[in-house]
Amino acid sequence: MKTRFVSIYVIVLMVFIFGEATAQSPYGWRGPTRDGIYPETGLLKSWPADGPELLWESFEVGKGYSSPVIVGDRLYITGMNEDETQEIFSAYTLDGKKIYQVPYGTPWDKSYPETRTTPAIEGDKAYVISGSGEIVCFNTSDGAIVWKVDGGTQFERKTGNWGTSECPLVFDNKVIYTPSGDQTTMVALNAQTGAVVWKTRALGDTGAYVSPMLVTYKGKRQIIGSTGATVLGVNPDTGDIEWTFSDWRSEAMTASRPEWVNIAPNTPLFKDGRVFFCHGYDIGGYMLQLNETMTSATLLWKTDVLDTHHGGYVLVDGTIYGSNWINNNQGNWVGLDWNTGEKRFEEAWSGGKGKGSIVAADGMLYCYDERRGGVGLVKPSREKFDVVSEFRIEKGEGPHWAHPVIVNGTLYMRHGTVLMAYKVK
Repeated sequence: MKTRFVSIYVIVLMVFIFGEATAQSPYGWRGPTRDGIYPETGLLKSWPADGPELLWESFEVGKGYSSPVIVGDRLYITGMNEDETQEIFSAYTLDGKKIYQVPYGTPWDKSYPETRTTPAIEGDKAYVISGSGEIVCFNTSDGAIVWKVDGGTQFERKTGNWGTSECPLVFDNKVIYTPSGDQTTMVALNAQTGAVVWKTRALGDTGAYVSPMLVTYKGKRQIIGSTGATVLGVNPDTGDIEWTFSDWRSEAMTASRPEWVNIAPNTPLFKDGRVFFCHGYDIGGYMLQLNETMTSATLLWKTDVLDTHHGGYVLVDGTIYGSNWINNNQGNWVGLDWNTGEKRFEEAWSGGKGKGSIVAADGMLYCYDERRGGVGLVKPSREKFDVVSEFRIEKGEGPHWAHPVIVNGTLYMRHGTVLMAYKVK
């Protein structure tokens, strides 16, 4: 009887822990917890001079900046059709064979219209958000559209210069979208039907280009997201906005580039009640501390060293790694102390490479230069930008803005219409 009780207790405890760790779908933007960390092991610690082995490549994914998502024996990705009038959702086998390709929505019709939304996969459904703000649900088996909501129109979205650039957050049978504007700021839709579950109050801000995240602190869950002018915490059950922070805005308005103040491009980092975010364009980076009830946020420190443009950042062993913004073509690579914001290093990537995106796996950093296509395997260091191996992506076109993905020993790189898979284990 005692053994049975202990077994039941262990099972319940495991379910609780697993539920806490995987409250949001683990299959989507920047890895299982949206922090750029991929839970891989046994990866190569150096690459051959010409890069890791290329397993396969596809030239059919369509133009886009989104990343692939791998679930089971399939890969899912978004792009644009050939005449660039529709965004498309595609499924591939893990050896690069296309299974289906489905048009689903209207791209952004102004500057940089390429598809941006990395799919979120939950069970047998996939979710995307088009550049014009349409939220779409598919059956993953055949790509059939289950439901579609014109969120841009229905919720009267208010965008900046680049439309909607958001990857859906999926949890608890909800799909989260951030239209911003004067009707609402963030909405939750029923994941099975697309019906509205809740809407937050309106902050009146323009939208950002930030994919929200679900966090847990002191036993409480919260969605952390951003508009162009405000970082906010939202109750995931009710839609109540529980805290906001926008102090950077007044400071940036008096700085040298006030026209860029409403551009927020990066999903924040979260750990132990602390929230780090930065926006590029000399606006700087900010570390916030939430109170124990997650109802207020205070500024712990600010940095002028790390102001990531839109390549994300990662936290590894107490150091934040990412690239900063010098101008739209240049940036250095930076290490900051998580607790204090102290600069550990700021260095240029040799060979004329600049800023870009970053993810981490198995104790190494993977950096992707956005202009020249350099891919670097970097050893985390508190003293320097320590590039161990590197190669260059030469196929594809446009900026190298898709973030790398690492799943099952394979590194997936996307450049425009081309998707490549490399063996890194």
